[in-house]
Amino acid sequence: MRVAVVGSGYVGLVSGACFSDFGHVVTCIDTDAAKVARLKEGGIPIFEPGLDVIVKRNHDADRLFFTTEFGPAISGADVVLIAVGTPSRRGEGLADVSFVMEAARQVARYVDGFTVVVTKSTVPVGTGDEVEAAIRAVRAESDVVVVSNPEFLREGAAIEDFKHPDRIVVGTEDERAQRVMRELYRPLFINETPILFTGRRTAELIKYASNAFLATKITFINEIADLCEKVGADVQSVARGMGLDRRIGPKFCMPGLAMAARAFPRTRPRWPRSLTSTEPRSGSSRQRSASTRSASLPWRNAWSWPAADRCKARRSPCWA
Repeated sequence: MRVAVVGSGYVGLVSGACFSDFGHVVTCIDTDAAKVARLKEGGIPIFEPGLDVIVKRNHDADRLFFTTEFGPAISGADVVLIAVGTPSRRGEGLADVSFVMEAARQVARYVDGFTVVVTKSTVPVGTGDEVEAAIRAVRAESDVVVVSNPEFLREGAAIEDFKHPDRIVVGTEDERAQRVMRELYRPLFINETPILFTGRRTAELIKYASNAFLATKITFINEIADLCEKVGADVQSVARGMGLDRRIGPKFCMPGLAMAARAFPRTRPRWPRSLTSTEPRSGSSRQRSASTRSASLPWRNAWSWPAADRCKARRSPCWA
C-alpha cells in the first residue's frame, strides 16, 4: 500500500516511519526544505528513542521517502495522512486548523482515483466535515473519503504506543474506507489489537474526551495534594493507595505541576468550544479552573524545601 503523510513533525514522522516498518511504501511531505534535507541525510528533527533506527532502516530499504513536492506523492497514494500542527490561537484557546485546511486543499489538487484522506492531527469536533468540504470545493468530482484516525502517542514511548496500542479508533462509516484502514493497520489487526470503527465526529470526540479525562485525573490528585497539605496527610501515600484500586489505576495519579503532555495544554482550553458554543454538561469548566489553581500548588512552599537556595535558578519538572 502506498501512503503519503502531510507533515513531518512529531505525529507525522512517527506515523510515517512506523507504517513503513509495517511494509507500506510511505512518502512524508513537508514544506520545510531544510527539514526534508536533514531527514534525507538521516537526521531526526525530534527526540524519540529508536526513531532514527526505524527511519534509516526503511529509508535504506526504499520504503520511506521525504519530499517537499505534493504532486507525485499524493497522486500515487492509496491513503493520505494529514498530520500538520494545530496550535492554539493566542488569547482565544481555539484550535488553529488553517494548516489542516491548506493541506486538504493541496491534497485535493493532486488526488487521483479513490483515496482515503485521514486526519491524524488533534482537531476540534467537526473538522473532518470542513476538510471534506475544502476538498470538494477544489475538486468536486474527486473520489475521496475523509476519515478521522486520532493518535494516542506518548512522547518518549511513541513507537511502542504505535506498534502496541491499546486501541485504534477509525472514524468512518464508508465500507471502502474501512477496508483500506484495515489493510493499513493489518499487522496490528492480525495481532488482535482492538479496532473501533465509529462515525467521524465520534472519533474526533474520543480524542478530546480521552485527553480531558486524563487531565481531570491530574487535576484531581493536585486538589487532593492541596487537601493533604491542609490536614497533614501524605499525598504520595494517598495516590498509591488510590492507584492500587484497579478501577482507578496509578497512571496520571501523581501530583505535580499541572500538565506536560504534548496535547493536553492544547486540548484543555478547546474543550468547551470544540463543537458548538454549548458547554458540556460535565464539570469541565470547573476542572480547568482547578487545574490553574493546582499548577501553583507546588510553588507555595517551594522555597522551604531542603537545599531550596541551590534550586532557585533551576527549572522544575512537570509530571505527565
